[in-house]
Amino acid sequence: MKLYIGNLDRSVTKEHLQEAFTPFGEVGEVSIVRDRSNNVSKGFGFVEMERREDAEAAKAALHGKPFMGRSMDINEAQAKPNHAQRRGGGGRRRF
Repeated sequence: MKLYIGNLDRSVTKEHLQEAFTPFGEVGEVSIVRDRSNNVSKGFGFVEMERREDAEAAKAALHGKPFMGRSMDINEAQAKPNHAQRRGGGGRRRF
């Protein structure tokens, strides 16, 4: 199960998240979303846990609790929308 982790301090690393979630079960992939232009954390990330039960336990225990100076917002991650169907727009067209 993949969890969205929000309201993170910009100094939080993948290792910090791994350490916070490991007591609840096997942690798979951990990622922190960063701004492409300056590589600074956007304040959210994702933690994938092998078992749904472990992810639910971690969510119940950590949601809203202080973590490195801020309270974590934890929810089940939603599927990324398919942007392939979007069309055009933007920019000036020259004919």
